[in-house]
Amino acid sequence: MTKAVLDTSVIIEYIDKKAQLHHQAKAIFNAIQKGKLKAIIPNTTLTETYYVATKIYQATKQQQPQQKALSLVKWLHHLPTTEITGLQLPVIVEAGRIKLKYNLALTDCYILAAAKHHNAKAVFKKREKEMLDKLALLEKEYPVIFLEDYK
Repeated sequence: MTKAVLDTSVIIEYIDKKAQLHHQAKAIFNAIQKGKLKAIIPNTTLTETYYVATKIYQATKQQQPQQKALSLVKWLHHLPTTEITGLQLPVIVEAGRIKLKYNLALTDCYILAAAKHHNAKAVFKKREKEMLDKLALLEKEYPVIFLEDYK
């Protein structure tokens, strides 16, 4: 089974039906739900997803935004084709190495480290500013996919 490590931005694109890359994120989640793709989600991504989803639900004036965000995180956590990672020592050390070498956001470091550890693709919404000057090196060392490439 193909494996993908999901960044928070991909999950947020999926829940935001008006997002520019919603259809691309939805295709990934459809594959996950059908058992065609195994999602690997670092625990830091779940934390960030809870935070960002709560902010989005608050901004859109939805009822009980924290409860809705909690439901999303629980759903992701309990999907049969999802594995939550981040506590394995090799992933922790690799994330630290990535932080030292590339100075990326810590959650992005965990996405890349988990992808390497699980022989999976790291899936991001787009190339972040902090990645741009290091992109060639990152793509040589880590298997990455960007939703923006599938518009």
